[in-house]
Amino acid sequence: MIVRLGDGTTEYGPGVSIELSGEEVAQAISSYLVAHGIHVGGARTITTNGELCEAGRVYVDPSGFVVCGERKISGRGWE
Repeated sequence: MIVRLGDGTTEYGPGVSIELSGEEVAQAISSYLVAHGIHVGGARTITTNGELCEAGRVYVDPSGFVVCGERKISGRGWE
């Protein structure tokens, strides 16, 4: 997982980008299911939009922020 300032070009700031590998996206989906009381045992295939997911990205708007460990990254472009 890579957390960094985004590439946005709005007047309010660049935003924050969170990049995930396909394995991390699958883990996030599995965690979501468990959090909602759905437990899967054994082998499984997790797809997004009907295909295996190779990567994912979350973009946080300049009005938001991300806390990663002890680091706070503002979408407005400052920490």
